Amino acid sequence: MATRWSRRAAGVFAFAALIELLSRTGLVDPEILPPATEIVGRAMTLVSDPAFRAHALTSLLAWAIGLGLATALAVPLGLLLGSVPVIDAATRSVVEFLRPIPSVALIPLVALVIGTGLQLRVTLVVYASLWPILYNTMYGLRGVDPVAKESLRSYGFGPLSVLLRVSLPSSAPFITTGFRLAAGVALILTVSTEIVAGRGEGIGVFIFFAGIAVPARMADILAGVFWVGLFGVLVNALLVAGERRAFRWHHARLGEQG
Repeated sequence: MATRWSRRAAGVFAFAALIELLSRTGLVDPEILPPATEIVGRAMTLVSDPAFRAHALTSLLAWAIGLGLATALAVPLGLLLGSVPVIDAATRSVVEFLRPIPSVALIPLVALVIGTGLQLRVTLVVYASLWPILYNTMYGLRGVDPVAKESLRSYGFGPLSVLLRVSLPSSAPFITTGFRLAAGVALILTVSTEIVAGRGEGIGVFIFFAGIAVPARMADILAGVFWVGLFGVLVNALLVAGERRAFRWHHARLGEQG
């Protein structure tokens, strides 16, 4: 574990050193790519800026609400489609049509219908985050041990009891993986929607206005990107650690199969 983290840290420092070298030596215009030390320094000063904190909290709120709603919709829907083949077959064409549509392409339509406030970001985050959770839930249900389900049925348990006692617990690792993937998607959609909309508050709005300034405030842009990336890394690390702790039995079984 320590070796793995040390390698990752070494990679980060090497990347930062490369940026510093390119900027300081003039190989890349510092106005376009500021030194890494300047970017990190600006990121640190933004923490004490009330306006930036308001932007960050707005983005965090949209991310959390959208991801929560997507989970609340996707898990029951995935359980339904994964448990009832007839409904799955009837809705498959619609699902396969909607899933590949880029969420960013829907921004103009959604903005016209519901406006450009928090509701725009939440709606698009829900739409984009729904699919990883939905498909992982369905995939998890299909991998449930049929013997375990039949054993429960033989004792007189109905379909709902089988779902809650066997299918859902067995699918939980896959649902959690879908949630982790959706968390990253939700973060991307939150910030990209804010950048495209260019109104209100949010880190994406902060980046947008830094970009259209004359001259462009590249240190601000990259400092905003720094905080978005750091938040994404921390969320992913926490969720991975939670998965491993909660589902040790699942990872042990995968190790035996491997």
